[in-house]
Amino acid sequence: MKIIKDVTYLDKLIDIANACINIGHWPSHFKISTTIVIPKQNKNSYDSSKFYQSIVLLNIISKLFEKVIGERMQFLMISNNFIHPCQLGNLKQRSTINASIILTFFICIGWVRNKILNKASFDPKVSIFFHNYLVGRKTKYLWNNFSSLFFNVNIGIGQGLALLPILSVLYLSPFFYIFEKRLKILKIPIFIISFIDNNLLIFQNKSILNSNKNIFYSYNVISNLLTKFGLIIEYRKTEVFYFSRSQEEFAPSPLDLILLGETILYSKTT
Repeated sequence: MKIIKDVTYLDKLIDIANACINIGHWPSHFKISTTIVIPKQNKNSYDSSKFYQSIVLLNIISKLFEKVIGERMQFLMISNNFIHPCQLGNLKQRSTINASIILTFFICIGWVRNKILNKASFDPKVSIFFHNYLVGRKTKYLWNNFSSLFFNVNIGIGQGLALLPILSVLYLSPFFYIFEKRLKILKIPIFIISFIDNNLLIFQNKSILNSNKNIFYSYNVISNLLTKFGLIIEYRKTEVFYFSRSQEEFAPSPLDLILLGETILYSKTT
């Protein structure tokens, strides 16, 4: 009897999930969340939101539905070659290990050689569904014993949503194709590896000056393009690395980004 009940319950969940897509509606109680605010450890002060970690509590059934939708979206996006090859994060079978292997491959080859939804071919029902899915969201904050009132959060995708990974991949994929095309027009031989929201620009050349020049131009192109996409580079997390086969002392020139409104990046000694 228990097996029969479980199967019936599962069938009902499938019917609800299918109905959400078919009528283009995401139930309002799936859009309500509770956000718990937790201070990060070992901070000198807590006067910035970056010093706190937010944990979003969501409806379990909604997360189950989102997982199913996300799996199907990834299958269609990969089948239709919509995802840019450089995108390695938030996707199945594309992990940090894959990113490391690709980077190692680029380095070794360099040494040897010395050198959006409709377009993704989704059913129109999916586009209609997301028109409703992305709006009307509410959350409240819990901080120790304090509990706020519910307020609207209609900007971006909420942290903790099961569809967040695949939607971020979907949003960024056109960006990488445009960026790649602009580099080809400028004849800048830069490779890019992307892992979720971390990106790596790779240039191979014997000359550090030529490398810095091409990275400088690429940085300018990518920062301007990101601005048009409503995104920015978190400069304080930007780093520059140089790989050399030389066994002698290696002191590469710094990467000067002052003309782009940034500062100077010095490579770490390794």
